[in-house]
Amino acid sequence: MGQFAAGPIRLAVITRSILQQPVSRVGRAARVRLCLLGLAATSLLVAACTSGSRTQIRIVGSSTVYPFTTAVAEQFKRKWPEFPAPIVESTGTGGGIKLMCAGLGSQFPDAANASRRIKKSELEDCAKHGVKGLIELQVGIDGLVIAQSRAGSFPGLTERDVYLALAANPFGKGPNTARTWRDVNPALPDIRIEVIGPPPTSGTRDSFNELYMLKGCNSEPAMKALKKSDQAAHKQICEKVREDGAFIEGGENDNLIVQKIAANPQALGVFGYSFVEENSDKVKDVPLGGVAATYDNIAGGSFPASRPLYLYVKAQHVPAVRGMREFLAEYARESTWGRGGYLARKGLVAAPEAVRRAGERVARDLTLMDESSVK
Repeated sequence: MGQFAAGPIRLAVITRSILQQPVSRVGRAARVRLCLLGLAATSLLVAACTSGSRTQIRIVGSSTVYPFTTAVAEQFKRKWPEFPAPIVESTGTGGGIKLMCAGLGSQFPDAANASRRIKKSELEDCAKHGVKGLIELQVGIDGLVIAQSRAGSFPGLTERDVYLALAANPFGKGPNTARTWRDVNPALPDIRIEVIGPPPTSGTRDSFNELYMLKGCNSEPAMKALKKSDQAAHKQICEKVREDGAFIEGGENDNLIVQKIAANPQALGVFGYSFVEENSDKVKDVPLGGVAATYDNIAGGSFPASRPLYLYVKAQHVPAVRGMREFLAEYARESTWGRGGYLARKGLVAAPEAVRRAGERVARDLTLMDESSVK
């Protein structure tokens, strides 16, 4: 037992090292005894004690955050060639968090990208499967943009316009009969309503509901009153989108939505600002409430549909997966996520300085998030 006196992190490193050796060099019985010892000592070793131990970081989740985390993974591999390149998958925020929270061990991801904050119900699902303790990094800010082709002619929209165009039952007054944008607002083009957006599994869909549909719905005083008296009815009326072709689910790959609206000047698409920035030769934003989706407007808070982006990491996996500490340190560098950092060139809007400084401390100290602040 003396060799394990350094504590659970040291034990995790030793366990991982042994488990990665061929069975012929260690012996199956010794592997089992060490795993049982580790499990008795601390839950941090569950990941290391799972058969088929994984040697590289695995991250799932948001398609919006995916290009940023991929860029960090590439830079991480260049700086620390002794570690395998991380695996980064675009599964959508909801799907990614569900995968991460499904359990401990090498068959489960180490982290999840998210284009919204984790929900209380998701934290409860984590705890149910033994995942206790998450590290939360706010990696930057994004503007949720309604975009059009460079050849498009939309002068601008409001949240109320969007709600009236896409709600299944606007203000609870019956099925939506609007066919063109002019039916919604006489000042808008006489063009058929066609919006390509994210599916329900996407964090971008949650943000779209919050930043567009709910705001548009609550522009009617009766809806604010309904929220106080019947939250379930309010949610149904405000968030349910029509299913007659006016709103088209475009899948988790935002680049496909970009391609579709670039080829169709009459269609609109919903995705993060970074995709507008990266494809500015093909698409442009539709101003929201008279405010253009620009870096400065999003950073300064004047663009109405701004949202924070997150990375969630399982603290229990950090000691058992090689390179996790270094990867987090790379993500939280000023040269990574600051205004002049390499992620800014991919369209990430830097979070306020105080948020970035706090993130650096979280990444350095592996501070667990305060779950009591989650709704």
